[in-house]
Amino acid sequence: MARPPVNAAQRTKTAPHAGTHGTGPRLLVKAGREKSLLRRHPWVFSGAIERQDGAMRAGDTVAVEALDGRFLGWAIVSPDSQIRARVWSWSPTERVDEALIAARIERALARRARVLPASTSLRLLHGEADGLPGCICDRYGDQLVVQLLSSGADRWRATIVSELTRQTGLRHVYERSDTEVMALEGLSPRNEALAGDEPDLPRVIEENDLRYSVDIRQGHKTGFYLDQRSSRLLVRQYANVSEALDCFCYTGGFTTNLLAGGARHVTAIDSSADALALARFNVETNGLDASRVDFVTDDVFKKLRLLRDQAKQFDVIVLDPPKFAPTAAFAEKAARGYKDINLLALKLLKPGGLLFTFSCSGGINRDLFHKIVAGAALDAGVDARIVHHLAAGPDHPIATAFPEGEYLKGFAVQV
Repeated sequence: MARPPVNAAQRTKTAPHAGTHGTGPRLLVKAGREKSLLRRHPWVFSGAIERQDGAMRAGDTVAVEALDGRFLGWAIVSPDSQIRARVWSWSPTERVDEALIAARIERALARRARVLPASTSLRLLHGEADGLPGCICDRYGDQLVVQLLSSGADRWRATIVSELTRQTGLRHVYERSDTEVMALEGLSPRNEALAGDEPDLPRVIEENDLRYSVDIRQGHKTGFYLDQRSSRLLVRQYANVSEALDCFCYTGGFTTNLLAGGARHVTAIDSSADALALARFNVETNGLDASRVDFVTDDVFKKLRLLRDQAKQFDVIVLDPPKFAPTAAFAEKAARGYKDINLLALKLLKPGGLLFTFSCSGGINRDLFHKIVAGAALDAGVDARIVHHLAAGPDHPIATAFPEGEYLKGFAVQV
């Protein structure tokens, strides 16, 4: 299906750069700060900028250059963000326009069709890894949910939505750009339908032969943790045990897999009674016995200490907490929280037991998380070993030049 032509007025409004290296507004980066861009790392931090030539507004496309005049990339600026610009193209002759966005979406969809050909619940667009910084799109059956979390994604909102509906053949698009990142970008939060009808609630999806109800309008992220697909299946393979503990269980993705894998009893803890109600519904929807689960509404840190004091022991423990460190600036405080819960969990494991522990904090990299877990094992007085390295599924790719894209990391630790 051909795209409709774009007239000159529309192009002037939505494509605010000349498209030719050497003309139009530009950012010049400090000496030495061009090295990361030459390695195709797409972020330009405010501290890396030597000077700005020409007027530019949020969402404008500008040339990024080294001080010696070398072209580094076409980037879209975010004046209110510490990440002052994000590169959308590395070619001096390429335009950031409707055709580029259409091509990026087409390639992203083709990649997903190759790695998850049978799935109708998956991530279709994953920001920088798909050449669309700040643009997220998750599919839940016939419903698309987008997060447009950068000035560039916000500026090209209409084109992104139009191309997603055209190329997928799906007509329902809902926006969940209501995270804390919006304030850092100087953008207003949005939670609304962009195309088609308001999503039905609950939305039921299938994953690895299990069914889950998803709250698209108010649930975490876009409604469900699609990034834990492979880890949920792995946990199921180790779940034929007597006692399991699922901390920060949310709507019961891991709890459901623990039961499906044969766990005789699961303690599922979350601070949200609404999330636990949906967790119970998910267990029952799959024909599993909800009487084998204690659904506990409580603070996980507090409950873990109580379980320790009661000398409780578990064969399998899952720790999948919310984001403790949205940026590296919060890493030190977050590290203390991660160490605390991992220390408590390791003390609650039976000999030979398995801890599945995760961090989804962008400010905590894999090496640091490894050190945190190792320190927790040392303080817990246990002999621990990593038996699996855990990460998001193949629909959440990581660009080799952008390691920050690996926000979800985890380990399966045996004592």
